[in-house]
Amino acid sequence: MSDALPLHQELGMTDSEFSSVVGLLGRDPRIAELAMYSVMWSEHCSYKSSRPHLSRFPTEAPWVVVGPGENAGVVDLGDGWLAALRIESHNHPSFVEPYQGAATGVGGILRDVFTMGARPIALWDQIRFGTIDEPRNRYLFSGVVSGIAGYGNAVGVPTVGGEVAFEECYEGNPLVNVMCLGILRREQLVLGTAGEAGTIAVLLGASTGRDGIGGASVLASAGFAEDSSGKRPSVQVGDPFQEKKLIEACLELYKDNLVVGIQDLGAAGLSCSTSEPAARAGMGMEVDLNRVHVRERDMTPAELLMSESQERMMAFVHPDQLDDVIAVAGKWEIDASIVGEVKSGGMLRVFKDGDLVAEVPAASLSEDAPTYDRPFSEPVWQAGLWDDTIEFVQAPDVRKSLLTILDDPSIGDPSWVYEQYDHMLFLNTVVGPGDNGTLLRIKGTSKGLAVSTDGNGRVCYLDPRRGAARLVYESALNVAMVGARPLAVVDNLNFGNPEKPEVMWQFVETVEGISQACEALGIPVVGGNVSFYNETNSVDIFPTPIVGMLGLADPMPAEPPRLEAGREGMDVWLMGSNAAINLAGSAFEKIMRGHVGGRPGGPDPLEANAIISLARHLAAEGTAPVLHDISNGGLAVAIAEICIRSGLGARIQYADWRGLFSEDPHRFVCVADPEAAASIRAAVADFGVVAHRVGSLVGRTIEFVGDGDVETSIGLEEATNAWRNAIRGRMEHQTATGTGS
Repeated sequence: MSDALPLHQELGMTDSEFSSVVGLLGRDPRIAELAMYSVMWSEHCSYKSSRPHLSRFPTEAPWVVVGPGENAGVVDLGDGWLAALRIESHNHPSFVEPYQGAATGVGGILRDVFTMGARPIALWDQIRFGTIDEPRNRYLFSGVVSGIAGYGNAVGVPTVGGEVAFEECYEGNPLVNVMCLGILRREQLVLGTAGEAGTIAVLLGASTGRDGIGGASVLASAGFAEDSSGKRPSVQVGDPFQEKKLIEACLELYKDNLVVGIQDLGAAGLSCSTSEPAARAGMGMEVDLNRVHVRERDMTPAELLMSESQERMMAFVHPDQLDDVIAVAGKWEIDASIVGEVKSGGMLRVFKDGDLVAEVPAASLSEDAPTYDRPFSEPVWQAGLWDDTIEFVQAPDVRKSLLTILDDPSIGDPSWVYEQYDHMLFLNTVVGPGDNGTLLRIKGTSKGLAVSTDGNGRVCYLDPRRGAARLVYESALNVAMVGARPLAVVDNLNFGNPEKPEVMWQFVETVEGISQACEALGIPVVGGNVSFYNETNSVDIFPTPIVGMLGLADPMPAEPPRLEAGREGMDVWLMGSNAAINLAGSAFEKIMRGHVGGRPGGPDPLEANAIISLARHLAAEGTAPVLHDISNGGLAVAIAEICIRSGLGARIQYADWRGLFSEDPHRFVCVADPEAAASIRAAVADFGVVAHRVGSLVGRTIEFVGDGDVETSIGLEEATNAWRNAIRGRMEHQTATGTGS
């Protein structure tokens, strides 16, 4: 440690936090104790800036089994089936070391889910970078995708969907958010409790090393500066094959009812996995650090307690079942060490070489973490940003605009990313990556699980409340379009420095927007993650909430809608009102005009409910082979994507060119046989939705016909090439020319 700063400041603690520790203990803390408080009271672990606002989320519903506060949320799917879901960020580690940062992010989210007793069945990634034309951003992008692919493919859990975007604000701070879904039977549910006095703590999995000391907990609790490369040793190193063995061993322990509780060792390592389960049980613990299996010699107590080495779990076991647990660990060739015992009284005591190195109230490490009621206020520039609109005197070249937007890496074909992922593992994937929502079957049942993850930092920058609410409605619509009922939300809230009042205002507004939308839809928030300090050299990212929506389809549609299911002669319908043609925050304004300003249109809860219900009805009844939401790029891009995926052209009528590129919410495209028109009109009337037939799939050109018979024609092959090469062409070109890193 440097002599220039007190130890607590070196560990990221403030003077007032240090004073609080002294007050709790009634004395100056030992070095190991200070290390424990520093990681447990970090922003990443304690949510000290966000906790006062997170209670705003609606978290209860009859189908919620486990809500926020545990390792993952759990919901009831009926017939004894449960689903566990969680989303987490690994933004800062991925900026320092993109491959391992992303890979260990996958490993951590998998452990969050199988800690609950669930088998992880799928992953989704939400990743954002600076502009792809910059070599450093291509290096980060390529490394992150490789890390997600390398870990997920090796451990055997498919990545089946997600989203990638590129924007200048992520130049110095990429976002790497990963969501995981698992399934389990109700009797397999396990919670993170230490149980009663006498229960034995068994450390399972990989050995402990110095990699990851202060990793996620410290890296994610401060901004970056020019010297961030010096933090490289703090990033954990993952071993997916060890994780695979750990998953199978833990699932066998659950099946045989051999554990009282279990906790993964993610951020804060042993400090968290001992204190939190003990606190939940109202107990204390005694821990012997000499029994921790290590891969590096002479580790200090503080290093052992702070290390975030991967692929480790802490199981709490009745003494009479200890031999059985050790036997299961041996069967799966993972190490198991008896490191402690649960004690009454609430004190966590840690020993090393026979010496007492830490003695603290177990609950104090989490429950007594500081809470900051940080000031928040609307930015002084917000009103000016809303007033910063563009007046269009004449219509643009629609053909040129659409081709340019299709060629943008945030809009174009993401298959360069998802083709690196093995998304057909387990053969559960019915509707896979590249569609509206993912649809997975639960084998042996009629049930299907749908997931959509969505984000839009640009719209949330312009209006965080409206933008966040729109994301909830967009995700709900996406799962409805594969025939599922929206069931639960997890969110990953990525923001800049919370010490700035304008950033806290963005955060508070975002929480309110998500809460209002979830309340309107009757959907609970069952878990999430907050990632603050996403800034470099004091430049904050756009407020970027990510919404992960789980939906249940029971029964699952026999033929769920897919973008490639269009056929010659099918009718094209626009579902939802196209009257509001607001371009604020749209891809058109950003890509074609280089402009980010104005105020995006707000959501309408009644209209949202109606449009989501209509989409689910059309998908479940098999009325429409193709459904596609209107979001990034607007109606024109939605039509083009259907045409490209189906290999057909289209002829589309429009009244105002702005309606082609507006991204206003609560709208989708429906493509169906002409014979289905009567059924569609009846459904539209039943749900009270505005709808119009706007054209048909025909030929090999994409044609838009406006007022006065103004016609735009784009060859299907030309549109396809622009869209296909938006990412692939840039990445393959840079690889070929040697300028990709």
